[in-house]
Amino acid sequence: MRYRAIGIFDSGVGGLTVFKEIAALLPGENLIYLGDTARVPYGTKSVKTVQRYALEAAEFLVDQGVKLLVVACNTASAVALPALRERFKLPVIGVIEPGARRAASSRNRRIGVIGTEGTINSGRYPEAIKALVPDAEIFSAACPLFVPLAEEGWAEHEIARLTAVEYLQPLIQARIDTLVLGCTHYPLLRNTLGKVLGPGVTLVDSAEETAKLVQQLFREQGLAHPAHGGNRAFFVTDVPTRFEAVGRAFLGAQLTKVEQVQIG
Repeated sequence: MRYRAIGIFDSGVGGLTVFKEIAALLPGENLIYLGDTARVPYGTKSVKTVQRYALEAAEFLVDQGVKLLVVACNTASAVALPALRERFKLPVIGVIEPGARRAASSRNRRIGVIGTEGTINSGRYPEAIKALVPDAEIFSAACPLFVPLAEEGWAEHEIARLTAVEYLQPLIQARIDTLVLGCTHYPLLRNTLGKVLGPGVTLVDSAEETAKLVQQLFREQGLAHPAHGGNRAFFVTDVPTRFEAVGRAFLGAQLTKVEQVQIG
């Protein structure tokens, strides 16, 4: 079992931030990534549709013989984890619980959460955080324009800063001390968000926290691959050209051998 790959999926390129963090912490692991680029974004879709897409993406990865599924999409993590865990008899990790665990260490228990409309409307982050810190005050904001800004390479552009000021003003007024980046695109805007919020606000990157949870799980269950320099495979459901171009910024490296597949 430990020689099998870790399967990671997202609606598009954003999940590459999760892929990158897992590869950094567990360099010996074989990793398979699926970006459902033909049906991106998930954040504006209905719950039923996202659940179907997530099950189909997971089915593809399970057919590759993976030992663990990582749902590197906040929207799918918010609405599809129970269905995935019921369908597949292997560990399934989402990005919400790891981020919530880190946010629970907030000094003043005033926590902001930003994400897509689907993630924010699901209420899963406040639910997960309050399960750990019942008296926490949660302030949420949907920030849909951050996704195209990240993909356009404008994460540190003046337009990104002005957009962040607009979106984050209510959270600043609420005096949050912790902000959960509840979308896998948002780590690319970390510098911009940090400048707008100031040094007194801790930014929680769910991608980093998810990778740490995978590492912990492997230690506990003896699933870690014993070798170094694992294989990397990338699949998409639409032509790979844009995924390859945009994905470089998310992965921090050149993307090669991206294969188009059909799922569902």
